[in-house]
Amino acid sequence: MTTTEPIRVVVWGENRHEQVNPVVRGIYPDGMHTTIADGIRALLGDGVTVSTRVLDEPEHGMTEETLASTDVLLWWGHTAHEEVDDEVVDRIHRHVLEGMGIIVLHSGHHSKIFRRLMGTTCSLRWRNDADRELVWTIAPRHPIAEGVPQPIIIPGQEMYGEFFDIPEPDELVFISSFSGGEVFRSGVTYRRGYGRVFYFSPGDEVFPVYHQPEVQRVIANGVRWARPEKAREPYVVTPMYLTGEFDRPVLPSPDGLVDYYTREPIASRES
Repeated sequence: MTTTEPIRVVVWGENRHEQVNPVVRGIYPDGMHTTIADGIRALLGDGVTVSTRVLDEPEHGMTEETLASTDVLLWWGHTAHEEVDDEVVDRIHRHVLEGMGIIVLHSGHHSKIFRRLMGTTCSLRWRNDADRELVWTIAPRHPIAEGVPQPIIIPGQEMYGEFFDIPEPDELVFISSFSGGEVFRSGVTYRRGYGRVFYFSPGDEVFPVYHQPEVQRVIANGVRWARPEKAREPYVVTPMYLTGEFDRPVLPSPDGLVDYYTREPIASRES
């Protein structure tokens, strides 16, 4: 994969609040997923191709073909986590392990895919009382923090607070403080298999958070950071190595050994 190719981005939105809540519909008349996608396009321009998918599409829009052609997937869900089919979660998880980047936003912390990737409950404290949130940069040299003001000021937002039941992050990029006194690890990264994972918490549906340029900047930076560095390749199958052949993985098949990468038959070794 060359870095000159556009990053292929898919923004997945649950798209339920927008259909039933007039407050959310007034803030995001075309859906939160559309606003998030528009922000990425505005900041990254020709460096990306961006499309959107929603929960109520067949296979939730997460077909094998879609995921195979996605470099970075963004995920926003809240009220319908359990409606996401387990087979689709398995599929997304496999693609992350094989190299697809994923950015999980706000209440996506309780999504099936994020809990699968973390291996914990991902539970936290919360209060939806229009707290002011200050998003402080902890890692100013991190690519996701590039061009981000210190701090990001979000006038009204749902409070997320510690304890946040996630594994120790590979990198802590942002931490938030709230007007009620709570703090929260609001921007964390992980590697899972060959894929990169970024969780960013600001973005409750009843506040116009995704219209804020600073938040859009974080998300756009996250897309660039999460992009795979190499072409996708299988991860879950453990290959075998023949004695003395340190860089040639093989797999057993009913007809003999096959090359791990090409799945082509290889000549049998002489005994």
